[in-house]
Amino acid sequence: MSQIKVLLAEDDKSLGMILKAFLDANGFITTLCPNGQEAWNAFNKAEFDFCITDIMMPVMDGHALAKQIKAISPSMPLVFLTAKKEHDDILEGFKLGADDYITKPFSMDELLARLKAIHRRCMHIQAQPSFFQLGQFSFNALRHELIKGDEVQKLTSKESDLLLLLCENMGNTLERSNALQQIWKEDSYLNARSMDVYITKLRKYFKSDPDVDIQNVHGVGFKLVVK
Repeated sequence: MSQIKVLLAEDDKSLGMILKAFLDANGFITTLCPNGQEAWNAFNKAEFDFCITDIMMPVMDGHALAKQIKAISPSMPLVFLTAKKEHDDILEGFKLGADDYITKPFSMDELLARLKAIHRRCMHIQAQPSFFQLGQFSFNALRHELIKGDEVQKLTSKESDLLLLLCENMGNTLERSNALQQIWKEDSYLNARSMDVYITKLRKYFKSDPDVDIQNVHGVGFKLVVK
């Protein structure tokens, strides 16, 4: 995990310093910013491998920061670290492209384990076939791009991960539990609802091509069918 560069946005000075010290001690190189605006400025000046952000911050909140980062770097792994625990808040975080959503208080060891899991998943994607022809669309998993003609749709990390799993199982059923374990690391009701949101978004992307269909397999999972 050495040389993994983390952008950390946290307005609680004490917690921010503790997190930075912990991450640095575990092989990360951490840039700490006290609000979203400073984090956005830092993001535009240097390269990062992860972004960890609180949500409730002055100047620019975590949601605004995430939107701006994902707009120019859809594949950037992003983790929300926040006291907001309501289901709607968590779902909103995943809709913004978060790879994980950790609520305070949390275990430092759990945070480290989740970051390592995201890193392994990114490395796994890079090691797999990364280009698929899906009807009129081309899917570049490495670049998180869905291409049709001259149009390029940038995908979030989870959209790309989920579509990659569907492609790897093309014509066969991708079990919900398998997808949840591989991408969300836990088969839970909340994560299942989040996955349904991403399936709906993927279907909208393919809406213009009737030859590409993501089918529900009742009680089991989903199947990507390309005619």
